[in-house]
Amino acid sequence: MYYVYIIVNEEGKTYIGYTGNLEKRLKSHNAGETQSTKGHKWQYAYYEAFADKKDAVLREKRLKDHGQSKRQLKSRIDRSIKEIIRCWRERRTGE
Repeated sequence: MYYVYIIVNEEGKTYIGYTGNLEKRLKSHNAGETQSTKGHKWQYAYYEAFADKKDAVLREKRLKDHGQSKRQLKSRIDRSIKEIIRCWRERRTGE
């Protein structure tokens, strides 16, 4: 399986990518091995599964290149992103 994913960091910024291994990929983002996500802690907010790699790559490209697709998806998962940020803030402040 291949996955297109959206991760969110403690500041609420998002990153879109694709991978064949969700667990390994998130670890690499959090370990600072990816230049564009370095220096932050990330958590999955959303992912889609594809049996074919080309389908996953095309979906990732569509989300990155087409503002409307990205806006629609982010609108659908807005509450999830806000909940992730809220949990990080609670952990940081000890509430």
